[in-house]
Amino acid sequence: MTNDTALSPERRPIPATHRDSQAAAEIATAAGRLLLQHRRRLDSTGVDPAEIRAAGDRLSHEYLIGVLGERFPGDAVLSEEGADDLARLDADRVWIVDPLDGTREFGEPGRADWAVHVALVENGVLTAGAVAMPALGTTYSTAEVTAPARPLPRTPRVVVSRTRRPEPVMAMATALGADLIEMGSAGAKAMAVVRGDADIYAHAGGQYEWDSAAPVAVARAAGLHVSRIDGSEPIYNQENPWLPDLLICRPELADDALEALRR
Repeated sequence: MTNDTALSPERRPIPATHRDSQAAAEIATAAGRLLLQHRRRLDSTGVDPAEIRAAGDRLSHEYLIGVLGERFPGDAVLSEEGADDLARLDADRVWIVDPLDGTREFGEPGRADWAVHVALVENGVLTAGAVAMPALGTTYSTAEVTAPARPLPRTPRVVVSRTRRPEPVMAMATALGADLIEMGSAGAKAMAVVRGDADIYAHAGGQYEWDSAAPVAVARAAGLHVSRIDGSEPIYNQENPWLPDLLICRPELADDALEALRR
């Protein structure tokens, strides 16, 4: 995890995977700064929240596409806001980005539960990722992340959407006797588990690869359990980027959570 400052250069050669992780963190952080500036500027002028959200998506997407093209000219990019070039299926390296995860929350003054996602897939394997939470001044990345230090609470905490609560997730929470924590974006929910502020993030209501690639990369690096809700591995850079379900949780809770989700 890094705070919202420039990452200091290393004096010795850095392994390629670590360089990519650092790049993901730097790029996601910079896109987040642009979004914060954009929101502050438009908030002060009384612009419709829908326009704040739409313009923010475009701004971040254009920045990410531009900087990734400059720094990694041979790599492919899959972005929520861009046309899908299926040439990525033949690329060795594919960046999967969500320029603004949590657009609803971004358009609400004062909300911090939105994020920027930047992840790298190499030959089908997630190798680097970063989730920037600009309003918190924090970026979580595979370059620097650790498992939650807090002990597992007696009552598990499940992070859920404010507006969409899939029945399998709610049934799981009931079966585990869990407390519910409401939060906005997918990245914000996943990072709550990484921080130790929640214990389980399960989703069964439909997502795409850009919604989960970076959070999954960071969660894995932190030593958390990551799987589909049937226990299988999520696979990225598929022809159809639809990836409808996900489980990120403390390893101690994985078996019970999966059993409850399969009922």
